[in-house]
This record gives sequence, C-alpha cells and structure tokens, in this order.
Amino acid sequence: MTDAVPNYTDYLKLGQLLELQGGLENDEQQLIPDELLFIVVHQALELWFKIINRELRLARDQLSAPTVAEETVPHVVHHLRRVNRVLELAVDHFKVMETLTPQDFLGFREKITPASGFQSSQMREMEILLGIGSKQRVRYGKVDPIEHLEKLAESGPAGACAWARVQAVQTEATFQEALRGWLYRTPIHGSMPTDPDDDAVVSSFIASYLENFNGFIDRQCDKLKASMPDAGDSTKRFAESKASAAAFLYAEDTSPEDRPRLQRTRAGLLFIESYRTLPLLAWPRLLLDTVVELEQLTLIWRNRHARMVERMIGRRVGTGGSSGVDYLDQTTKIRIFTDLWAVRTVMMPKDTLPPLKNPEFYGFAK
Repeated sequence: MTDAVPNYTDYLKLGQLLELQGGLENDEQQLIPDELLFIVVHQALELWFKIINRELRLARDQLSAPTVAEETVPHVVHHLRRVNRVLELAVDHFKVMETLTPQDFLGFREKITPASGFQSSQMREMEILLGIGSKQRVRYGKVDPIEHLEKLAESGPAGACAWARVQAVQTEATFQEALRGWLYRTPIHGSMPTDPDDDAVVSSFIASYLENFNGFIDRQCDKLKASMPDAGDSTKRFAESKASAAAFLYAEDTSPEDRPRLQRTRAGLLFIESYRTLPLLAWPRLLLDTVVELEQLTLIWRNRHARMVERMIGRRVGTGGSSGVDYLDQTTKIRIFTDLWAVRTVMMPKDTLPPLKNPEFYGFAK
C-alpha cells in the first residue's frame, strides 16, 4: 500500500473547517446569510489572534535572552512586523462587517445574548502577552475581564478551555518585560550595565542631555516671547517641559528601590532614539519603531471596532451587558509601551545632542 498523496483539502483540514459555521443550531442551513457572515468574520479574527500570539511569543523569547546578539534583533523585528500586518488586516475586517445593516444585525443579535467579543480568550491572551496589567484593564461594569472568563469556565467545556488559556498566559513573561530588559542592557557611550563605572556613565549622559535639552527649550521659549510678548501661559509650559523631562529620565514616577533600573532603561531608550543613525543602532531603532507601530495599530483596531459597533447598534447595551460603545471607547485609552511614547517629548535635533563618546563602539564591525 502506497502512502497517500497530500492534497490541499487534507493539509488545511477544509472538511472540518467548513463544518464549523453552523452557529448555535449546528446547522448552517438554519442561519440567515448575514449571520453566516458574522460568524465567518469573527472566526477569521480568532485565527489571526492565534498568529499574533504565536509571533509575540517568538519575539518575546528572542528578546528576553540574557544576551541578545545583534543578528537576533532583525528576527524580532520580523515577527513584530508580521503582527502589524495582521493587525492591519484585522482593521479591514470591519469593512466587511459594515456590509451588514443595523436591521440585518438585529435579526439575529438577540439570540446570541449574552455571548460577546468581550469573552474572547485569545484577545485577552494577546493583551496579557503584550503587557496590559490588571490595573489597566477596563472593567466590564464592575467585573474584571479576567474574572469574567474565570466564571465562564463553569459554563461548560468551551468556557473551561477559554479560562485555561488565559490562566496559563498569566504565568508567562510579557513582551513588555522582555523589551524593558533589553533596553536596560543598551550600551550607553559604550558602557554596559556590568561595567564597573556604568552608573557614572549613565548619570553623566542623563545630566548632559538634560543640560542641552534645557538650553534647547530656553531657545524655543525666547523665540516665542520675541514674536509673541503676551504668550505667558506658553512660557510656563516650556518650564513645565523641562521639569517633566527631568522627572522622566530620573524615573521619579517609580519607587526609590526600582529607580536606578528604570533610569538606565529610559536612558537606553533615549540613547537609541537620539543616536539612531549609528550603524550598531540601526536595527534597535527599527525595533522601537515597530513596537510603536504595533501599539498604534492596536489603538486603531480598538477605535475602528468601536465605530463599527456604534454604526450597527448605536448606544445600545452590549450583548454581554456592557455599556456597549462606551465600554469600547474606554479601551482605546489603554497604553502599554508608555515610555516609547513619552521619550518623544524629550527628544532633540541631532545638532543639539551631547557629543557621542566611544563612537568606534557603534561603527560597523571590521
């Protein structure tokens, strides 16, 4: 007996896949066409979430190694770029959903209550993997999303499976943690955290950067006052900019015991962004750009979702009992990689930066 020749249908398990759109009735023939579309779009989104979570784990694992080789960073960027392209596709899914009219959706909406996208374990898995903590999650009324999934485990095998997935991911390291660890190890003026005088090098970099930054802000303020003598509030904002820059770089927003590590992490971030044209920093700055794009696309996805829902159901109560669009709008305010956004407030033009020390450290290898 010869081995069976593989074919497209077998490889993709299309027989099983195309039998999974029967809805609650387990019979596709009993669905109206609009409900079939609703099911297919959401199943496709869940498959894309599966890809996103796999790519995030691969990127996290590569970035969290004790030593990240230069040639590893392009691989991390590759995984994150794939996540970003998938998120762009996920945004486009809402164009398909909007071919449903509000009345079309109301034709089957009631029967799926209290099911809700809020219960997507893979979406929660993605959020946790990225680094959204319990304090950042938007509550569903008075219920934490994770607590809701825990209670859902009592509803049957599907709920138990969803909870098991979320329970497992909570024991894992997050991509945010891996990124912070990598930034902490950034060579600053050629100095590494393990070098004996590293603290002094980092402190000197922060101090010299702030000195130049303050001069840069003062020049902007003087220029504004020369052209607008009555711009009192604006000059006050410039003074506040200098104070907030120092607070950010000296990590005054964290506890004294955590401050030295966060200072160095932020100094590493600022160093990469400031001297990003150096050969050794070419891929690190692309990595940072890709992470910022990732969060931007996540925010676009959340906002696009909210607008699609508002277009379909207005300000109705959500199928799961949430405040509907109001709940979704609250999720658009979540930020994960806050330092990557905040550092842009303290960046300066190249010609105002402190002189680079040990420039040969950042050149091409010979």
